[in-house]
Amino acid sequence: MCLKQFNTTHSLLLHMKTVHEGRKDYKCGNCEKKFGKRSHLLVHQGTVHEGRKDYTCDKCEKKFGKRCHLIRHHKTIHEGRKDYVCDNCEMKFGERGNLIKHQKTIHEGRKDYVCDKCEKKFGHKNHLRLHKKTVHKSYKDYVCDKCKKKFGQISNLLKHQKTVHDGCKDFACDKCEKKFRRKSNLLKHQRIVHEGRKDFVCDKCEKKFGARSYLLFHQRTVHEGCRDYECDNCETKCGSKSDLLKHQRTVHEGRKDYKCGNCEKKFGNRSHLLVHQRTVHEGRKDYFCDKCEKKFGEKSKLIRHQKTVHEGRRDLACDKCEKNFRRKQHLLLHQRTVHEGRIDYACDKCKKNFEQISNLLKHQKTVHEGRKDYKCDNCEKKFGKRSHLLVHQRTVHEGRRDYACDNCETKCGSKSDLLKHQRTVHEGRRDYKCDNCEKKFVARSHLLSHQRTVHEGRKDYTCDNCKKKFGQKQYLLIHHMTVHEGHKYFACDKCEKKFGQRSNLLFHQRTVHEGRKDYECDNCETKCGSKSDLLKHQRTVHEGRKDYVCDKCEKQFGQKYQVVIHQKTVHEGRKDYACDKCQKKFGERGTLIKHQRTVHEGRKDYVCDGCEKKFGHKSHLLRHQTTVHECRKDYTSDKC
Repeated sequence: MCLKQFNTTHSLLLHMKTVHEGRKDYKCGNCEKKFGKRSHLLVHQGTVHEGRKDYTCDKCEKKFGKRCHLIRHHKTIHEGRKDYVCDNCEMKFGERGNLIKHQKTIHEGRKDYVCDKCEKKFGHKNHLRLHKKTVHKSYKDYVCDKCKKKFGQISNLLKHQKTVHDGCKDFACDKCEKKFRRKSNLLKHQRIVHEGRKDFVCDKCEKKFGARSYLLFHQRTVHEGCRDYECDNCETKCGSKSDLLKHQRTVHEGRKDYKCGNCEKKFGNRSHLLVHQRTVHEGRKDYFCDKCEKKFGEKSKLIRHQKTVHEGRRDLACDKCEKNFRRKQHLLLHQRTVHEGRIDYACDKCKKNFEQISNLLKHQKTVHEGRKDYKCDNCEKKFGKRSHLLVHQRTVHEGRRDYACDNCETKCGSKSDLLKHQRTVHEGRRDYKCDNCEKKFVARSHLLSHQRTVHEGRKDYTCDNCKKKFGQKQYLLIHHMTVHEGHKYFACDKCEKKFGQRSNLLFHQRTVHEGRKDYECDNCETKCGSKSDLLKHQRTVHEGRKDYVCDKCEKQFGQKYQVVIHQKTVHEGRKDYACDKCQKKFGERGTLIKHQRTVHEGRKDYVCDGCEKKFGHKSHLLRHQTTVHECRKDYTSDKC
């Protein structure tokens, strides 16, 4: 039958009876497992039920229940022998049985073991047995005392504890020194990364994979669209049970079990931690775009960049409003929040809602706890998110404005700013309206800030130095940086005047150097550089309001800065601005500039349109016009 040869007739008969006839006459009294030979039954009882391991390796002291297992261990582990080579992929094995299994399951694709409950097929009998035990009987008797994860086999529990919690990585690659928890992972790494082998090709899209399991998962999830594991909390569907568990653990439980040793940032997935360490702390960006030479730390981000930026693809369309999206996560978020109206997680401090618990935790950490872990090396400004730091460095210090508007040639530092500009300036959209005063806002965050500070009157952020209060934390930080620390990083390239905020610099350039005053008063045609200045003008000049009172002499003022100047110059007697030509001192810088312009330069920039007489001060011109040309009795005049 098989031409195998034997020394004795007894051995031949025993072989034919057990192998070819399949007879197993010896049954174990403990588990009813059957054996063809009595010696096999005795070994089984001694090793499995009595737990005997009488054979010890003299090199690593590992123990075995059978002598043949010890010999095989010596040959494959310590001598490194792999005498059985697959003729299809040249993969080597230490045992002939493993080679046969490999050929049968990998290259022939055979799955001879079928589950009688769900008809799922397996290539190995022990895989079927484990599947039945863990899935259908839900036997997971071994619980990890650190993370409470359950396992169907104690070997898997021990492996989990050793690799995950103890962090053991005993297998190092001799080419790149990368370490692995399992030898199989090391071999796979060497085959795929260093040898560049991708032996498994998808017959539908010709994409290649380094492992057959990757190919099967790709075919099942991408081409067949299988998402068999559905989340009970949000109906998200996953391609594998491990992906579902990972989703539930990170999204709904908010768990972040992997902490970076450099900055203590936490991650929900180990792969995210490794990418973070490689790209942030090592600064590696190994993937670059061949079209614009932009570099990326992850290959997936490079592919997404090429697909969305250079190919302009938006492959994902919403079936309800036909809006297109570049990323699936954006489509799902859109459907969940816009069409289903679901916002699942609310902040207990400001009631802001979030669709993911991770975003809520990030919000609480940066907004309410005030943590800003990312500092700019150029100006020491701190940010709560690394992405905000990168945008700041790119736009402020490098001066990059890579996104140009097609309508007005305005350039923006980020695509989101460009879209916001187009939506608000060219489309005139203000989609967020306040229920109290019907004022409209460009962004929802602006509306919430307005409601909190204006209608609720909240000023939750207090300066430690002067006790001044602010409605928003960013205003407090700007106040600290410009007033108490005296930082002024933004200089005008025309007059070298410096400003603490970029917005103040732009306003200065627009109103002073470009002379733009786009806001005109309906009552007197006075023009102002900003809407806030126009409102101040109307409130103080036409309404006559003086809302700010000096606490020393009760004199009233229309604007707060006038009170501050009044107290500084009148009550404190300070004159901090001296003329370098005549040493005359002034309490305000503006008064000094007027003095230098009119007295030392002799300038008279204000011309009367009635008689063309010139004046150095606008107030002198107005007094001339009212007394001379209007003949008003408010002032003494010898002509009327």
